[in-house]
Amino acid sequence: MELMCGRYATTTNPARLAAELDALDETGDRPDSKYTGPNYNVAPTNQVLTVVERHDREQADDDPRLRIRRMRWGLIPVWAKAGEPGVPAKGKPLFNARADKAATTASFRDAVKKRRCLVPMDGWYEWVVEGAPDAKGKAVKQPFYMAHADGSPLYMAGLWSVWRDRDHPALPPLLSCAILTTDAVGDLTKIHDRMPLPMPREHWAAWLDPDHPAPHELLETPAPQSVSDIVARPVSPLVNSVRNNGPELLTPPAGGGSGSDQLSFR
Repeated sequence: MELMCGRYATTTNPARLAAELDALDETGDRPDSKYTGPNYNVAPTNQVLTVVERHDREQADDDPRLRIRRMRWGLIPVWAKAGEPGVPAKGKPLFNARADKAATTASFRDAVKKRRCLVPMDGWYEWVVEGAPDAKGKAVKQPFYMAHADGSPLYMAGLWSVWRDRDHPALPPLLSCAILTTDAVGDLTKIHDRMPLPMPREHWAAWLDPDHPAPHELLETPAPQSVSDIVARPVSPLVNSVRNNGPELLTPPAGGGSGSDQLSFR
């Protein structure tokens, strides 16, 4: 199966999110972090919202605060080399990280220790191969959208990094992140064998704590009950192209799809 989670939707306004979480909105601190509205087709390399907990740089002894930051989706390891000034050289897009291997993977192990985040989203997409290939011999894939039944936001476990061009230290650093994935559980196994790792609110303090490692159990595959209120439904193939972006991506496919409704569940 293809690597997931590679596409998701978010309608979260950073200022509203900061108010809801009693967090500092730091998304306006950088010229590339301006809020441009809902994104129904978030793809790797896009700027995405994250929730982190950090100490104030000027008052490091104070208690850490929740902060809303915008980051590039696709983690850039701190040791990555630069291509052009201030721009990392092209490499494998690290937009996902396996939760069971991240702590021992060179690209992610530093972030597992001290740079963990939450990635808020409305829901995410996956594609299921259906029926016979088309006239050109290509597999026919039906996109599905996974989200909470009540429309409440999802918060996925993530890792983040601060990359700096060592040859041009005056240039601003690049913040980037990856979404942790784990084995799919419950009915989500009908869609894909992997899923983003959800982080329940009762574990946020331990997960985001900048001063201590996260408990190992938070990286383990969660119980099926943790995703029991997530529904999966077929949506328009418009989502197949990243050029398309709007609420129409979440509409059912024309004609109801080819038997895809049988995979929809609650």
